[in-house]
Amino acid sequence: MISGIQEPNLLAWLDQLGFNTSLLHIKRNLAVPELYQDALRDEPNSAISSTGALIAFSGEKTGRSPNDKRIVDEPSTRDQVWWGPVNTKLPPRSFDINRKRAVDYLNTRPSLYILDGYAGWDPKYRLKVRIVCARPYHALFMHNMLIRPSPDELESFGQPDFTVINAGQFPADPLVDGISSKTSVALSFEQRLMVILGTEYAGEMKKGIFTVMHYYMPKAGVLSLHSSANAGPDGSVSLFFGLSGTGKTTLSADPHRGLIGDDEHCWSDHGVFNIEGGCYAKAINLSAEKEPEIFNAIRFGTVLENVDFDSRSHIVDYDGCSITENTRASYPIEFIPNAKLPCVGSHPTNIILLTCDAFGVLPPVAKLTSAQAMYHFISGYTAKIPGTEMGVTEPITTFSACFGQPFLVWHPVKYATMLAEKMLHHRANVWLINTGWNGGAYGTGKRISLKYTRAIIDAIHSGQLDSAETFESPIFHFCVPTSCPGVPSDVLDPAKAWKGSPDDFDRTLRNLGQRFINNFKTFEDQATPEILAAGPQL
Repeated sequence: MISGIQEPNLLAWLDQLGFNTSLLHIKRNLAVPELYQDALRDEPNSAISSTGALIAFSGEKTGRSPNDKRIVDEPSTRDQVWWGPVNTKLPPRSFDINRKRAVDYLNTRPSLYILDGYAGWDPKYRLKVRIVCARPYHALFMHNMLIRPSPDELESFGQPDFTVINAGQFPADPLVDGISSKTSVALSFEQRLMVILGTEYAGEMKKGIFTVMHYYMPKAGVLSLHSSANAGPDGSVSLFFGLSGTGKTTLSADPHRGLIGDDEHCWSDHGVFNIEGGCYAKAINLSAEKEPEIFNAIRFGTVLENVDFDSRSHIVDYDGCSITENTRASYPIEFIPNAKLPCVGSHPTNIILLTCDAFGVLPPVAKLTSAQAMYHFISGYTAKIPGTEMGVTEPITTFSACFGQPFLVWHPVKYATMLAEKMLHHRANVWLINTGWNGGAYGTGKRISLKYTRAIIDAIHSGQLDSAETFESPIFHFCVPTSCPGVPSDVLDPAKAWKGSPDDFDRTLRNLGQRFINNFKTFEDQATPEILAAGPQL
């Protein structure tokens, strides 16, 4: 039996993968109210919030499990993948065992949810993506995160370009070669298939598709980016790079600019386009005052993950973290009033590298030279924020190549080289923005006020910072503005904001500089002398 919008070849496609279509109730691209009904009926503890969002729980895993990610070692892609700390090899036979294990489990479920959608707003480059899962919450999540086809497009959808089989309720077998725990997130580029076992955290599907785009887009000459993007009234585009917790989603949701997207983009010869059809915002400490666009987007159709709420009123406690600090909201991008639809834009005018400096020694804003931009893009310095990954309970210093190392497939220099070419060709300004600590390191200083960071972004967009007087910072040799409307001058200079002694500031700054130098040794053999010279000088 099939419910939802029909696709003529769907049953044959499922049969080929081993699904028992004669017994399963296939539910394809159900309407949002239908997914609500199924979730409330079949998923324990699910509820409707006071504003109409679906509250769902992801079980034991409340964040991504990057140590369990695997890419199948296949002849056609072996020499293209950047093997190492991010991309771990999985034998083809082990992947086949995972796939069979996932299909066998899903065959025991009463219903199978199919969600077909697109990744990429540019029709020339978009991928047809199919999600196969057993939880209506997962189907609704990906309904929000993928680009939603029209009914006519669904009827003629045909074979997907890539498929995610999500059997996250069922564990992987750690005795299988290459599997290290009961959780496994594995991708095969030859089979164009991703299999999830042992984790019900919905973000694994979203980031899995991002990883897929990070492989296929550079092959097509398109740069894939872990960034948000928005456009001004004049059409000028800004890209915001940064890992979770650095402010990509928050800062790109600007009431005075059109939102192209909050997390994943591509830069082609025609301009930028969003990969996704929705947003996945952190909900911890969310308030109508600080983030009104996101707060008001949480309504019927939105998925709220792992949030605390009052059992009688169903009012959500956004400050609550009894389950996790990584509470999330997933909603279609059109829920943001100023979303730019379709989600495409021109070539960027400003490129903003967001970092969360846990040491408190980087300035809130600095303008970068071309060589500095490349150095800091490749370095991707930030601090992991509690809740973005399992086990992270306080900020941890990390370097994430291209501000998205967990999702890269090719070597980071490939993405960096593509960015350099586009940046120079289109004469984009590049800024480093620190949304981390000021006045001292984590535990001593304070996190830079969102109000100040917004004022800095506004001054970049208005052109005021282009003409501001600057000073050269020590060690990193940044050009740091001495003034910015709405920001105290002592905040702009981290040495003046520092609450400890000058010697302590100098030691901390040198310590961070040395960490940059040590990290960059990985890339020295492929970096130009100009890029190497743009790093910190001790």
